Amino acid sequence: MYEVKIRKSFSAAHLLREIGGKCEALHGHNFDVEVTVAGEKLNAEGLLIDFRVLKNCTEEILETLDHKHLNEIDCFRGINPSSENIARYIYEAIEQKTDPLNISVASVTVWESENSSVTYRAKK
Repeated sequence: MYEVKIRKSFSAAHLLREIGGKCEALHGHNFDVEVTVAGEKLNAEGLLIDFRVLKNCTEEILETLDHKHLNEIDCFRGINPSSENIARYIYEAIEQKTDPLNISVASVTVWESENSSVTYRAKK
């Protein structure tokens, strides 16, 4: 099994409802996102996926979140835009882009600070 991992970042604001504390107020993060894809077969060039392709897919998704108030984006309507929900959203969006390439998304990790991260993996 091969795994390819890239890291990108975006900045956004959010607030988390009904959890208590300072996070209920509007605040922002410089999020780092780590995307790992996996597969067993390499393409004709000897690659699972070109880093540039995975970076471009990820950038397209992060562009929809970058410099936004996440609570106001449709995908987070009715749910807290927590790091957990952000990781799941990115995972599912990347999955749609890589599925036609016969590559599986292994995990998405979202870092909201250098000391705090969340990883999402779907049950398969």
